[in-house]
Amino acid sequence: MSMGPVLGASDKLTFLLSLVPYLMDHESVSVSTVAAHFGVPAERVRDAVNLIAMSGIPGQTRQYLHGDLFDIHWEEFETNDNIVLTHLVAIDDSPRFSAREAAALIAGLQYLSSLPENADVEAIASLMAKLSRSASATPSQVVVSNTEPGEAIALIKEAVARGVQIEFDYLSSRGGHEARHVDPMRVESVDRDWYLRGWCHLRGAMRTFRLDRMSGLRVTDAPTGPRSAEALPDTLFQGSESDLEVVVELPAAAVPLLADYAPQSAGPGPADGLVRQTIRVAHFHGLKRIVAGLAGVVTVVGPPEARGLTRDWAAAGAARYDEAVPGDREE
Repeated sequence: MSMGPVLGASDKLTFLLSLVPYLMDHESVSVSTVAAHFGVPAERVRDAVNLIAMSGIPGQTRQYLHGDLFDIHWEEFETNDNIVLTHLVAIDDSPRFSAREAAALIAGLQYLSSLPENADVEAIASLMAKLSRSASATPSQVVVSNTEPGEAIALIKEAVARGVQIEFDYLSSRGGHEARHVDPMRVESVDRDWYLRGWCHLRGAMRTFRLDRMSGLRVTDAPTGPRSAEALPDTLFQGSESDLEVVVELPAAAVPLLADYAPQSAGPGPADGLVRQTIRVAHFHGLKRIVAGLAGVVTVVGPPEARGLTRDWAAAGAARYDEAVPGDREE
């Protein structure tokens, strides 16, 4: 049987360094599968596995004792041509993510997997599984709300490419429904929310619309006007006379994070390093996105209605963790 091209020492080392992590990620894998994955002959894989099984780190006596070497399930290897690592050396002692660090990374990956441009969700799911296995303890479960803006974004892109208007029913932040005809120009995201920016024929001005508040979205045959996306304001959110004022408390260094909400000083906070700012929002329900994006940083101080809505929303979110992680049940 051909062994393939002759490998130098550096090539053999590279193959071994790649093979060990691969075997660690697969509890049981056949020699043929490994050979196909790395593009090498099966016999080369078998030789590498035998070499791994004779590798390790000597103990305090400077001799190789039981537990100082890698080990495999020899019967599976010799009888069924399957590779199963049963003992790892030194690698298990490498620094690992804490449970909290792993949970934070997994939450970030869950967010990325929900974005339309990240089509390879299998790769993201595989990485999340690796983080769970390699953490120093079981990561805490983090609930990330799911959104499905992909279909709407595809329709908007089609309209932009054809240079035509779109129409949809829009639920405003105050709970009203209106039919809108819009010249679409740009789709942007802030945290987990997606927004359409374009010329609204009803208002006769540039407007920003949240995709999750649209329904009945349809691409029309009406051509858009001769406006350019370059005419869009630099900031995503534009204030209006009907905006509501809310007082929040946060560290002074974090105030620039609220730039879209026109923060104005409302005096120092009760603790060192905290300041109070008055911001403008279209509706008190809009505070949910601000609080979620600056969790643990910003506190809603007033008015009472704003505090109550924020408190109830946070309590509802905390209740979802009780649903996601069932406790012990009595039969």
